[in-house]
Amino acid sequence: MKIVILDGYTANPGDYSWKELNTFGEVEIYDRTSPNEVIERAKDADLILTNKVVLKGDTLAQLPQLKYIGILATGYNIIDVDETRARGIVVSNVPAYSTDSVAQMTFAHVLNITNRIEHYANQNRKGQWSAAADFCYWDTPLCELAGKTFGIVGLGNIGQKVACIARAFGMRVIALSSKKAEEMPEGIMKANLDELLSQSDVLSLHCPLTESTREMINRQSIEKMKQGAILVNTGRGPLVNEADVAQALADGKLAGYGADVMCSEPPKADNPLLKQPNAFITPHIAWATAEARGRLLATAIANAKAFIAGKPQNVVNAL
Repeated sequence: MKIVILDGYTANPGDYSWKELNTFGEVEIYDRTSPNEVIERAKDADLILTNKVVLKGDTLAQLPQLKYIGILATGYNIIDVDETRARGIVVSNVPAYSTDSVAQMTFAHVLNITNRIEHYANQNRKGQWSAAADFCYWDTPLCELAGKTFGIVGLGNIGQKVACIARAFGMRVIALSSKKAEEMPEGIMKANLDELLSQSDVLSLHCPLTESTREMINRQSIEKMKQGAILVNTGRGPLVNEADVAQALADGKLAGYGADVMCSEPPKADNPLLKQPNAFITPHIAWATAEARGRLLATAIANAKAFIAGKPQNVVNAL
């Protein structure tokens, strides 16, 4: 069998091995593949592994050998699921590999905004503390999380992990979730969107991107939020209207925006959030800890192995 990895670099820049795939057949590994290179590289492939390379109708029609697509991620919006199903192509993803890492990044953003560790470290490298008149100084607001309300949109694996951490900080946790009130995990209160917006001191987004959640955070919804609330997005960039969030930061309505995702990635240089001093943007790295990537690759290889053995697992396009 021929296995083609279209964009292996981000998942594995060299600290892990693809060697196990060699036992299944011929393997070709590309760090990156542009849209106009896909057909040529994948035309003889039986199996494709892809992270962000899009495989949809017109492309799939030109890959007659293709039997399996392994997604090097949890989300599978890059794949035309209906088309693959019609063509008998099995598609597998890697669920829940980055739960702990994304939850950790969520609170890295929260704590950065409330405590400004990097700000003070940079100041003190320049001698600010050494020149202080007192034994301490601060030039930003400092905020204690205990007793505050932490709002969560989406209670999947990551949302629930974030809730556990928020409770450990002594926070009241409320969530917008499809779960019924009696099904909510212990210590988490169910809330509707208006309640979530109006009550949350910190609002964290962990829901899928759908037509109903696209730009759910916009000028109108931000107006319903507390003055000085913190917004965190480690879900999907388009869950927010970035121009509206930038304006809310400029106006002081939001105290900070911590995001690991943007509407376009990499973002355009003129994105208004990049100029906002209280917007803290990390380059989509919440998933990318060594531990999470190790789990990702192990499961992706296991998925391919299971398919070849005739027992596909983690299938996302089953009938």
